[in-house]
Amino acid sequence: MNPFTTRFGRAARAIAWRQLHVMVTKPTLILPSVIFPLFFFAAFAGGLSAVSAAPSFDYPSYTTFQYVFVLMQSAIFGGVFTGFAIAADFEFGFARRMLLATHNRSALIGGYAIAALVRALLVWVVVTVVALATGAEVAGSVGDLLGILAIAVMLNFAATLFASGVAMRFRTLQAAPLIQLPAFLIIMTAPVYVPRDLIEGWVATVADFNPMTATLEAGRALIIGAPAETLLALGVAGGLIAVMINWARTGLRRAEAAG
Repeated sequence: MNPFTTRFGRAARAIAWRQLHVMVTKPTLILPSVIFPLFFFAAFAGGLSAVSAAPSFDYPSYTTFQYVFVLMQSAIFGGVFTGFAIAADFEFGFARRMLLATHNRSALIGGYAIAALVRALLVWVVVTVVALATGAEVAGSVGDLLGILAIAVMLNFAATLFASGVAMRFRTLQAAPLIQLPAFLIIMTAPVYVPRDLIEGWVATVADFNPMTATLEAGRALIIGAPAETLLALGVAGGLIAVMINWARTGLRRAEAAG
């Protein structure tokens, strides 16, 4: 059975289509998703490229090193921006109408997740083109690159579930900082500028336990064709999804109870 022909699938497809239609007809809603990753890529890969000259920096290309970070960052922020859209839909009444019209209310989360992934894929294409044009080196096999894509997709889904849970609990755009701040903190306390063994101070301690660290290190290893800890990264991303599924479901129940 085609999942998109079921009642759940049709509702999820309709919600995703609306989100993508709004995104296309109002470019200002998609531009921040593209501009932010490109800004970080230019600031880090360009402005901090001298870091690669450090004797203890043993990664082949600093541009590639930062490209993987921006790829994973944009995956997470794709979910964050979707959370903003969910909060806006509740605040202006559309989501409440969908709750009344949808038999399986989980389709709301499914539809928003599809739209978040499409948004992220668009951003990844733009970022990849810019990265390759500015010197990023890709030495991994097709399988390695698919591994990076799988990690990024899972991070995007986990971030969307988290943002959905917050947005459905508060149902207002005033919750935007609560959606964005945790994502920003988890991103910026990972090994962003240098490998983990070069980080010092409290950030080094936080990075050791930060789930973003495993995904970044696996992605950076895969892209140069030297896979390492890929299963760990996939497991971490899968664990985040498992936790966030429950978070999003309970948020949906609160939205249902609120009417």
